[in-house]
Amino acid sequence: MTTIVLVGGGHAHLSVLRMFEHYRGALAGCKLVLISQNRAHFYSGMLPGWIAGHYRQSQCQIDLHTLASRAGATFIVGTVERLDPVAKTVTMADGRALTFDHVSLDIGSDTDVRQLTQLGDRMTAVKPLGRFFDAWPDIATAALQAANYRLAIVGGGAAAVELALACRHALRNGHDTVGIQVVTDQGGVLASFTQSVRRRAVERLAVAGVKVVVGPGVATSDGLQVNNTTLNADRFLAATGARAPGWLRSTGLRLNDDGYVLVDAYHRSLSHPDIYAAGDVCARQDVAMARSGVHAVHAGPVVGANLLAECGIGQAVTYVPKRRSLYILACGPKYAIVSWGPLSAQGRWAWYLKDIIDRRFVGRFS
Repeated sequence: MTTIVLVGGGHAHLSVLRMFEHYRGALAGCKLVLISQNRAHFYSGMLPGWIAGHYRQSQCQIDLHTLASRAGATFIVGTVERLDPVAKTVTMADGRALTFDHVSLDIGSDTDVRQLTQLGDRMTAVKPLGRFFDAWPDIATAALQAANYRLAIVGGGAAAVELALACRHALRNGHDTVGIQVVTDQGGVLASFTQSVRRRAVERLAVAGVKVVVGPGVATSDGLQVNNTTLNADRFLAATGARAPGWLRSTGLRLNDDGYVLVDAYHRSLSHPDIYAAGDVCARQDVAMARSGVHAVHAGPVVGANLLAECGIGQAVTYVPKRRSLYILACGPKYAIVSWGPLSAQGRWAWYLKDIIDRRFVGRFS
Protein backbone atom coordinates (compact mmCIF):
# COMPACT_ATOMS: atom_id res chain seq x y z
CA MET A 1 0.00 0.00 0.00
CA THR A 2 1.43 3.37 -1.06
CA THR A 3 0.41 6.17 1.31
CA ILE A 4 0.25 9.71 -0.07
CA VAL A 5 -0.42 12.58 2.34
CA LEU A 6 -1.62 15.93 0.99
CA VAL A 7 -0.83 18.68 3.47
CA GLY A 8 -3.06 21.71 2.85
CA GLY A 9 -6.20 22.30 0.85
CA GLY A 10 -4.80 24.88 -1.56
CA HIS A 11 -5.40 25.50 -5.26
CA ALA A 12 -3.03 22.77 -6.45
CA HIS A 13 -4.46 20.02 -4.26
CA LEU A 14 -7.95 20.66 -5.59
CA SER A 15 -6.75 19.40 -8.97
CA VAL A 16 -4.88 16.49 -7.35
CA LEU A 17 -8.09 15.34 -5.66
CA ARG A 18 -10.07 15.59 -8.91
CA MET A 19 -7.47 13.52 -10.76
CA PHE A 20 -7.44 10.84 -8.06
CA GLU A 21 -11.24 10.77 -8.23
CA HIS A 22 -10.99 10.07 -11.97
CA TYR A 23 -8.61 7.13 -11.41
CA ARG A 24 -10.15 5.94 -8.16
CA GLY A 25 -11.07 2.53 -9.54
CA ALA A 26 -7.44 1.82 -10.46
CA LEU A 27 -5.91 2.93 -7.14
CA ALA A 28 -6.61 -0.05 -4.91
CA GLY A 29 -2.96 -0.09 -3.82
CA CYS A 30 -2.84 3.60 -2.95
CA LYS A 31 -4.05 5.30 0.22
CA LEU A 32 -4.69 9.06 -0.03
CA VAL A 33 -4.96 11.39 2.98
CA LEU A 34 -5.79 15.11 2.99
CA ILE A 35 -4.93 17.26 6.03
CA SER A 36 -6.33 20.79 6.08
CA GLN A 37 -6.82 23.47 8.73
CA ASN A 38 -10.32 24.09 7.38
CA ARG A 39 -13.14 21.97 6.07
CA ALA A 40 -13.51 24.45 3.20
CA HIS A 41 -11.11 25.89 0.63
CA PHE A 42 -11.57 29.66 0.54
CA TYR A 43 -11.00 30.90 -3.01
CA SER A 44 -8.90 34.06 -2.80
CA GLY A 45 -9.90 35.24 -6.29
CA MET A 46 -13.44 35.95 -5.12
CA LEU A 47 -12.55 37.60 -1.80
CA PRO A 48 -12.73 41.20 -3.16
CA GLY A 49 -16.11 40.44 -4.76
CA TRP A 50 -17.39 39.01 -1.48
CA ILE A 51 -16.26 42.09 0.46
CA ALA A 52 -17.93 44.31 -2.13
CA GLY A 53 -21.18 42.38 -1.74
CA HIS A 54 -21.25 40.65 -5.13
CA TYR A 55 -21.04 37.10 -3.72
CA ARG A 56 -22.27 35.13 -0.76
CA GLN A 57 -19.56 33.42 1.27
CA SER A 58 -20.86 30.01 0.21
CA GLN A 59 -20.13 30.94 -3.42
CA CYS A 60 -16.45 31.58 -2.58
CA GLN A 61 -15.62 28.26 -0.96
CA ILE A 62 -15.24 24.61 -1.86
CA ASP A 63 -16.14 21.75 0.49
CA LEU A 64 -12.89 19.83 0.92
CA HIS A 65 -14.55 16.97 2.79
CA THR A 66 -16.84 16.25 -0.13
CA LEU A 67 -14.02 16.59 -2.65
CA ALA A 68 -11.81 14.25 -0.63
CA SER A 69 -14.60 11.70 -0.24
CA ARG A 70 -15.15 11.58 -4.00
CA ALA A 71 -11.43 10.93 -4.45
CA GLY A 72 -11.50 8.12 -1.88
CA ALA A 73 -9.25 10.14 0.43
CA THR A 74 -9.32 10.24 4.21
CA PHE A 75 -9.96 13.83 5.31
CA ILE A 76 -8.45 15.17 8.53
CA VAL A 77 -9.02 18.65 9.94
CA GLY A 78 -5.74 19.62 11.54
CA THR A 79 -2.61 21.77 11.36
CA VAL A 80 0.70 20.15 10.47
CA GLU A 81 3.57 21.55 12.52
CA ARG A 82 6.38 19.06 11.86
CA LEU A 83 7.61 17.01 8.95
CA ASP A 84 10.39 14.44 9.24
CA PRO A 85 11.56 13.45 5.75
CA VAL A 86 13.83 10.71 7.14
CA ALA A 87 11.25 8.98 9.35
CA LYS A 88 8.62 9.93 6.74
CA THR A 89 6.13 11.31 9.24
CA VAL A 90 4.00 14.43 9.49
CA THR A 91 2.91 15.54 12.95
CA MET A 92 -0.07 17.76 13.71
CA ALA A 93 -0.49 20.36 16.43
CA ASP A 94 -2.51 17.96 18.57
CA GLY A 95 0.26 15.35 18.47
CA ARG A 96 -1.25 13.02 15.90
CA ALA A 97 1.36 11.63 13.50
CA LEU A 98 0.99 9.96 10.10
CA THR A 99 3.56 8.05 8.11
CA PHE A 100 3.82 8.48 4.36
CA ASP A 101 5.54 7.18 1.26
CA HIS A 102 5.03 10.49 -0.51
CA VAL A 103 3.85 13.83 0.81
CA SER A 104 2.74 16.95 -1.05
CA LEU A 105 2.74 20.42 0.50
CA ASP A 106 0.21 23.03 -0.61
CA ILE A 107 -0.12 25.16 2.52
CA GLY A 108 0.36 28.56 0.93
CA SER A 109 2.19 31.31 2.78
CA ASP A 110 1.53 33.56 5.74
CA THR A 111 1.02 37.32 5.64
CA ASP A 112 4.27 38.95 6.72
CA VAL A 113 3.19 41.08 9.69
CA ARG A 114 6.50 41.15 11.55
CA GLN A 115 6.73 44.94 11.14
CA LEU A 116 3.15 45.50 12.33
CA THR A 117 2.94 43.63 15.64
CA GLN A 118 3.01 46.86 17.66
CA LEU A 119 -0.45 47.68 16.28
CA GLY A 120 -1.89 44.94 18.49
CA ASP A 121 -5.50 43.92 18.02
CA ARG A 122 -6.15 46.83 15.64
CA MET A 123 -4.34 44.87 12.93
CA THR A 124 -6.03 42.10 10.91
CA ALA A 125 -4.09 40.06 8.36
CA VAL A 126 -5.71 39.06 5.08
CA LYS A 127 -4.31 35.52 5.45
CA PRO A 128 -5.28 32.99 6.54
CA LEU A 129 -8.41 33.63 4.50
CA GLY A 130 -10.68 31.65 6.81
CA ARG A 131 -9.95 34.03 9.69
CA PHE A 132 -10.45 37.06 7.48
CA PHE A 133 -13.84 35.80 6.30
CA ASP A 134 -14.80 35.51 9.97
CA ALA A 135 -13.41 38.93 10.92
CA TRP A 136 -14.67 41.13 8.09
CA PRO A 137 -18.41 41.29 8.96
CA ASP A 138 -17.61 42.73 12.40
CA ILE A 139 -15.15 45.22 10.91
CA ALA A 140 -17.70 46.37 8.33
CA THR A 141 -20.43 46.74 10.95
CA ALA A 142 -18.17 48.81 13.21
CA ALA A 143 -17.10 51.02 10.29
CA LEU A 144 -20.64 51.76 9.16
CA GLN A 145 -21.92 52.48 12.66
CA ALA A 146 -19.06 54.71 13.81
CA ALA A 147 -18.53 58.37 13.03
CA ASN A 148 -15.44 59.10 10.92
CA TYR A 149 -14.12 55.54 10.98
CA ARG A 150 -10.59 55.20 9.58
CA LEU A 151 -9.42 52.09 7.73
CA ALA A 152 -5.84 51.62 6.52
CA ILE A 153 -4.70 48.88 4.13
CA VAL A 154 -0.99 48.23 4.53
CA GLY A 155 0.69 46.96 1.36
CA GLY A 156 1.04 47.96 -2.26
CA GLY A 157 0.47 44.77 -4.23
CA ALA A 158 -2.57 43.55 -6.14
CA ALA A 159 -4.19 42.21 -2.96
CA ALA A 160 -3.92 45.60 -1.23
CA VAL A 161 -5.37 47.50 -4.21
CA GLU A 162 -8.28 45.10 -4.64
CA LEU A 163 -8.91 45.11 -0.90
CA ALA A 164 -8.97 48.92 -0.70
CA LEU A 165 -11.38 49.28 -3.62
CA ALA A 166 -13.63 46.49 -2.35
CA CYS A 167 -13.75 48.07 1.12
CA ARG A 168 -14.56 51.47 -0.39
CA HIS A 169 -17.48 49.98 -2.31
CA ALA A 170 -18.76 48.03 0.70
CA LEU A 171 -18.48 50.88 3.19
CA ARG A 172 -20.26 53.62 1.31
CA ASN A 173 -22.97 54.63 3.76
CA GLY A 174 -24.43 57.53 1.83
CA HIS A 175 -22.11 60.06 3.46
CA ASP A 176 -18.67 58.57 2.75
CA THR A 177 -17.65 59.09 6.37
CA VAL A 178 -15.40 56.01 6.30
CA GLY A 179 -11.89 57.11 5.37
CA ILE A 180 -9.75 54.54 3.55
CA GLN A 181 -6.02 54.74 2.88
CA VAL A 182 -3.44 52.50 1.25
CA VAL A 183 -0.03 52.64 2.91
CA THR A 184 2.76 51.32 0.72
CA ASP A 185 6.54 51.46 0.59
CA GLN A 186 8.66 53.66 -1.67
CA GLY A 187 7.91 51.48 -4.69
CA GLY A 188 4.29 52.63 -4.71
CA VAL A 189 1.28 50.53 -5.69
CA LEU A 190 1.64 47.55 -8.03
CA ALA A 191 5.41 47.94 -8.33
CA SER A 192 5.75 44.63 -10.19
CA PHE A 193 3.18 45.53 -12.86
CA THR A 194 3.58 47.59 -16.05
CA GLN A 195 3.24 51.36 -16.01
CA SER A 196 -0.11 51.22 -17.81
CA VAL A 197 -1.62 48.93 -15.15
CA ARG A 198 -0.20 51.06 -12.35
CA ARG A 199 -1.65 54.21 -13.93
CA ARG A 200 -5.07 52.64 -14.25
CA ALA A 201 -5.00 51.42 -10.63
CA VAL A 202 -3.93 54.80 -9.27
CA GLU A 203 -6.77 56.44 -11.21
CA ARG A 204 -9.33 53.98 -9.85
CA LEU A 205 -8.11 54.57 -6.29
CA ALA A 206 -8.37 58.33 -6.80
CA VAL A 207 -11.88 58.09 -8.27
CA ALA A 208 -12.94 55.97 -5.30
CA GLY A 209 -11.54 58.50 -2.85
CA VAL A 210 -8.87 56.15 -1.51
CA LYS A 211 -5.76 58.05 -0.42
CA VAL A 212 -2.36 56.50 -1.17
CA VAL A 213 0.41 57.16 1.34
CA VAL A 214 3.90 56.28 0.07
CA GLY A 215 6.78 55.83 2.47
CA PRO A 216 8.34 53.32 4.87
CA GLY A 217 6.00 52.64 7.76
CA VAL A 218 7.05 51.84 11.31
CA ALA A 219 4.39 50.43 13.61
CA THR A 220 4.06 51.78 17.14
CA SER A 221 1.42 51.44 19.82
CA ASP A 222 0.05 54.81 18.62
CA GLY A 223 -0.28 53.84 14.97
CA LEU A 224 1.87 53.69 11.86
CA GLN A 225 4.70 56.19 11.58
CA VAL A 226 5.03 57.22 7.92
CA ASN A 227 7.22 60.11 6.76
CA ASN A 228 7.54 61.49 10.30
CA THR A 229 3.76 61.49 10.69
CA THR A 230 1.71 59.12 12.83
CA LEU A 231 -1.08 57.55 10.81
CA ASN A 232 -3.81 56.48 13.22
CA ALA A 233 -6.63 54.22 12.14
CA ASP A 234 -9.43 52.29 13.79
CA ARG A 235 -8.37 49.20 11.87
CA PHE A 236 -5.27 48.22 9.87
CA LEU A 237 -5.68 45.47 7.26
CA ALA A 238 -2.35 43.80 6.44
CA ALA A 239 -1.78 42.78 2.83
CA THR A 240 1.97 43.08 3.21
CA GLY A 241 3.25 40.23 1.11
CA ALA A 242 4.10 36.61 1.75
CA ARG A 243 6.21 34.89 4.37
CA ALA A 244 7.14 31.21 4.34
CA PRO A 245 5.70 29.11 7.20
CA GLY A 246 8.38 29.09 9.89
CA TRP A 247 8.16 25.38 10.72
CA LEU A 248 9.64 24.47 7.32
CA ARG A 249 13.11 25.46 8.59
CA SER A 250 13.13 22.52 11.00
CA THR A 251 12.30 19.90 8.35
CA GLY A 252 15.73 19.45 6.81
CA LEU A 253 14.29 20.14 3.36
CA ARG A 254 16.36 22.29 1.05
CA LEU A 255 14.94 25.81 1.19
CA ASN A 256 15.80 29.10 -0.51
CA ASP A 257 17.00 32.12 1.45
CA ASP A 258 13.40 33.16 2.18
CA GLY A 259 12.46 29.76 3.63
CA TYR A 260 10.45 28.34 0.73
CA VAL A 261 10.80 24.70 -0.37
CA LEU A 262 13.02 24.43 -3.44
CA VAL A 263 11.54 22.16 -6.11
CA ASP A 264 12.48 20.96 -9.59
CA ALA A 265 10.38 21.05 -12.75
CA TYR A 266 8.41 18.03 -11.46
CA HIS A 267 7.69 20.02 -8.27
CA ARG A 268 9.68 17.54 -6.21
CA SER A 269 11.89 18.70 -3.38
CA LEU A 270 15.49 19.18 -4.52
CA SER A 271 16.70 17.39 -1.40
CA HIS A 272 13.97 14.76 -0.89
CA PRO A 273 12.35 13.62 -4.17
CA ASP A 274 9.57 11.75 -2.37
CA ILE A 275 8.25 15.14 -1.20
CA TYR A 276 6.33 17.45 -3.53
CA ALA A 277 5.32 21.08 -3.09
CA ALA A 278 3.17 23.51 -5.09
CA GLY A 279 1.77 27.00 -4.75
CA ASP A 280 3.15 29.72 -2.51
CA VAL A 281 5.05 27.29 -0.27
CA CYS A 282 7.61 26.43 -2.96
CA ALA A 283 10.19 28.11 -5.19
CA ARG A 284 12.12 27.15 -8.32
CA GLN A 285 15.70 27.95 -9.23
CA ASP A 286 15.54 26.92 -12.88
CA VAL A 287 12.85 29.41 -13.94
CA ALA A 288 11.53 32.75 -12.72
CA MET A 289 8.10 32.15 -11.20
CA ALA A 290 6.12 34.83 -9.38
CA ARG A 291 4.37 33.91 -6.14
CA SER A 292 0.90 33.80 -7.64
CA GLY A 293 -2.21 31.66 -7.44
CA VAL A 294 -2.03 31.36 -11.22
CA HIS A 295 0.98 29.04 -10.91
CA ALA A 296 -0.64 27.04 -8.12
CA VAL A 297 -3.63 26.39 -10.37
CA HIS A 298 -1.47 25.29 -13.31
CA ALA A 299 0.96 23.27 -11.19
CA GLY A 300 -1.89 21.28 -9.61
CA PRO A 301 -2.44 18.89 -12.55
CA VAL A 302 1.33 18.39 -12.80
CA VAL A 303 1.61 17.37 -9.15
CA GLY A 304 -1.48 15.20 -9.58
CA ALA A 305 0.01 13.41 -12.59
CA ASN A 306 3.30 12.85 -10.79
CA LEU A 307 1.63 11.45 -7.66
CA LEU A 308 -0.43 9.14 -9.86
CA ALA A 309 2.81 8.04 -11.52
CA GLU A 310 4.15 7.16 -8.06
CA CYS A 311 1.14 4.82 -7.83
CA GLY A 312 1.94 3.26 -11.20
CA ILE A 313 -0.54 5.24 -13.33
CA GLY A 314 0.80 7.28 -16.24
CA GLN A 315 4.11 9.10 -16.57
CA ALA A 316 5.72 11.92 -14.62
CA VAL A 317 5.43 15.36 -16.23
CA THR A 318 7.04 18.76 -15.74
CA TYR A 319 5.57 22.22 -15.25
CA VAL A 320 6.73 24.93 -17.66
CA PRO A 321 5.37 28.33 -16.55
CA LYS A 322 3.99 30.48 -19.34
CA ARG A 323 5.82 33.70 -20.19
CA ARG A 324 2.68 35.72 -19.56
CA SER A 325 -0.26 35.31 -17.24
CA LEU A 326 -3.66 36.95 -17.31
CA TYR A 327 -4.34 39.11 -14.26
CA ILE A 328 -7.70 40.75 -13.60
CA LEU A 329 -7.87 43.22 -10.72
CA ALA A 330 -11.32 43.78 -9.22
CA CYS A 331 -12.06 47.46 -8.60
CA GLY A 332 -14.89 47.39 -6.05
CA PRO A 333 -17.99 47.84 -8.18
CA LYS A 334 -18.48 45.47 -11.10
CA TYR A 335 -15.47 46.91 -12.87
CA ALA A 336 -11.95 45.54 -13.35
CA ILE A 337 -8.51 46.09 -14.84
CA VAL A 338 -7.02 43.44 -17.15
CA SER A 339 -3.28 42.86 -17.52
CA TRP A 340 -1.66 40.61 -20.13
CA GLY A 341 2.05 41.14 -20.52
CA PRO A 342 2.55 44.75 -21.70
CA LEU A 343 -1.14 45.13 -22.56
CA SER A 344 -3.87 46.42 -20.25
CA ALA A 345 -7.51 47.44 -20.44
CA GLN A 346 -10.39 48.11 -18.09
CA GLY A 347 -14.16 48.23 -17.91
CA ARG A 348 -17.28 46.48 -16.72
CA TRP A 349 -16.72 43.76 -19.31
CA ALA A 350 -13.44 42.90 -17.54
CA TRP A 351 -15.26 42.27 -14.27
CA TYR A 352 -17.76 39.98 -15.98
CA LEU A 353 -14.86 38.09 -17.58
CA LYS A 354 -13.31 37.65 -14.13
CA ASP A 355 -16.68 36.59 -12.74
CA ILE A 356 -17.01 33.88 -15.40
CA ILE A 357 -13.47 32.59 -14.77
CA ASP A 358 -13.88 32.57 -10.97
CA ARG A 359 -17.30 30.93 -10.97
CA ARG A 360 -16.08 28.31 -13.43
CA PHE A 361 -13.05 27.52 -11.24
CA VAL A 362 -15.14 27.05 -8.10
CA GLY A 363 -17.76 25.14 -10.05
CA ARG A 364 -15.18 22.58 -11.24
CA PHE A 365 -14.72 21.39 -7.67
CA SER A 366 -18.11 22.02 -6.09
